[in-house]
Amino acid sequence: MAELIYPLEGKRIWVAGHRGMVGSALVRRLEKENPADILTVTRAEVDLIDQSSTARWIGKEKPDAVFIPAAKVGGILANDTHPADFLYDNLMIAANVIHSAHTAGVEKLLFLGSSCIYPKFADQPIVEEALLTGALEPTNEWYAIAKIAGIKLCQAYRKQHGDDFISAMPTNLYGPGDNYDLKSSHVIPALIRKAHEANLAGAKSMEIWGSGTPRREFLHADDCADALVHLMKVYSSPEHVNVGSGEDITIEDLARLVMEVVGFDGELTRDTSKPDGTPRKLMSADRIRALGWTPRIPLREGLESAYRWFLENQGQLDARRA
Repeated sequence: MAELIYPLEGKRIWVAGHRGMVGSALVRRLEKENPADILTVTRAEVDLIDQSSTARWIGKEKPDAVFIPAAKVGGILANDTHPADFLYDNLMIAANVIHSAHTAGVEKLLFLGSSCIYPKFADQPIVEEALLTGALEPTNEWYAIAKIAGIKLCQAYRKQHGDDFISAMPTNLYGPGDNYDLKSSHVIPALIRKAHEANLAGAKSMEIWGSGTPRREFLHADDCADALVHLMKVYSSPEHVNVGSGEDITIEDLARLVMEVVGFDGELTRDTSKPDGTPRKLMSADRIRALGWTPRIPLREGLESAYRWFLENQGQLDARRA
């Protein structure tokens, strides 16, 4: 187990983006650390894309530690349709929060990136050193570039000013609070909604995009939050850290597992006119394992909890979509 270098007990901790899937999981996890305060603020109160309002809020609240899961996120379709939004919004969020944290004297900051920062054809499993060694996946390069900028900002403020700013790169995440809008969701919530609606309709089949052969790694949001809290307490270096399960699965096998969890026994079909994206994306977990952290939620158990959350919140989700 790595040495505890930054205890969170008694600290004022800001979770930027607390209403998102990872942000809400972080709030749940941080409550176990006995902080002095967990600080949250809505977008209506502070727009993180606006530099002046972000700086004013941090300067007033003076958090000791900051987590930055806040981001504009979406799946392949959303990224490909709104590249300017994904690049600009995520650049501004990273720049404004990191710079404001520096000027306000924040003791420690953790920036949350994404596994899409790595080259499309990186060797597998992907080690942290693969960053910037090849071309990105074109369908989400705008989001990836903004996340790479966030990593480099943390490194730059550490190098120039000695700020204890670190970065973590999670794999594909899912869990309570996920986005189930088929136009902008990631693969697991999209599959859950598709299987659920196919089951309700008595459909004979359910379609997935592409060939179904790409392999992806998944991590439950609660496991991710636990890993981020662990890193905040034990890690202090310029290099970013992968946060993943260390296991991957084909999209076809994932879809069949979701169908089992939902109870849909129809046929699985493929729309091969749609893109597959990166052939495989499995991140090395060696660095975070060496720091004493391992995930605790198996994929099937996590999918079952995600589906329960979807059923419990379907009315609210449908209202947002209307």
